[in-house]
Amino acid sequence: MTNTNDRDAADTAGHGAFGLWSDLRTYRQRTTPEGCPICQSIRADGQPDDTLVALEASWVTAPRRAPLPGYVCLVARRHVIEPYELSQPEQQAFFAEAMGTARAVAELVRPVRVNYEIHGNSIPHLHLHVYPRHAGDPFVGGPIDLRNLPVSRSDEQLVALRDAIRAAFVCG
Repeated sequence: MTNTNDRDAADTAGHGAFGLWSDLRTYRQRTTPEGCPICQSIRADGQPDDTLVALEASWVTAPRRAPLPGYVCLVARRHVIEPYELSQPEQQAFFAEAMGTARAVAELVRPVRVNYEIHGNSIPHLHLHVYPRHAGDPFVGGPIDLRNLPVSRSDEQLVALRDAIRAAFVCG
């Protein structure tokens, strides 16, 4: 989701920190698949930018530039805004995938704890941020700010994340 977050921060410049919903016309446009930055980022291979692993109900994305080591974002395959808009089987799959992904990331990067966030204020397409928190990380004592991406990940780090998540789901 690197490209989406970068675009999103720029698009919301006049609306406060990620407060796009104060511009209801633009926000409502983004609530449709045709106006959704995530849906529009889906490449010819059928996956959004920065996809590490394709699962049943979600894509696990991991941009090269990230707020924290081990950060990933699960993106719902179907365009919905709220988790309750998913069918019961989709909800179960999405949240099981989120927890399996979080466990795999935690086993790889060994954080103090893992934080989870679902907002949709600026990108109204269901996505869940997984933030492995470490003592002394840049956001201790405050919220994680996606406009500040101090971590630049190597190919090897992204491959290690991908492999850990795949192993958690026995994906090939």
